[in-house]
Amino acid sequence: MILLLPAALAACDRQSPPKEQANAALPGEVPATTGEATGGATKKDGAFDYRLDRSKAGTPAPDFAFQDPQGGEKTLQDFAGKPLLVNLWATWCAPCIAEMPTLDRIAATYGPKGLAVLTISQDNQGLKAAMPFFAKHDLPHLKGWADPENQFGFHYATGLLPTTVIYDRQGKEMVRVIGAMDWKGPEAKALIDAAMAS
Repeated sequence: MILLLPAALAACDRQSPPKEQANAALPGEVPATTGEATGGATKKDGAFDYRLDRSKAGTPAPDFAFQDPQGGEKTLQDFAGKPLLVNLWATWCAPCIAEMPTLDRIAATYGPKGLAVLTISQDNQGLKAAMPFFAKHDLPHLKGWADPENQFGFHYATGLLPTTVIYDRQGKEMVRVIGAMDWKGPEAKALIDAAMAS
């Protein structure tokens, strides 16, 4: 059982989603190999393990429509002029769930200062999966957004959940965090402070 814990805490392989999440598999995906740096496990139990990828820095935000918490549609362009933290996650992904409380703290701290924190579910059930998750967990500063078509997952093509992309105020990508990060740590603070200063 102890040997299973590291496997359960590792980043969710988007090549091997649960049966009901078959459309999350991204055949042919490979991790980015340029412009990346690794971040070690920053939590003693190993729950946070990620790498940084800056190879797409300067790329404009995609214009895909996704579901807002009320069931309407939004695009990242609806948040123009704000720095963005776009987190792709799924209800079946243990590392995604582990980092949610730290993302909630980021939203509480930086949301009032203008940072938009969008936790966009990649569950193919859309809001039907995301909304019960947020109703069950104490995450008052996060909202349930959904991308049931996995457009963001296919676009970012990291092959792992969670994946977080930070955009500057001009809607240009700054960095990708591939895997689960402790968003209250110093490296995360530096990434967010850079976005806030953009």
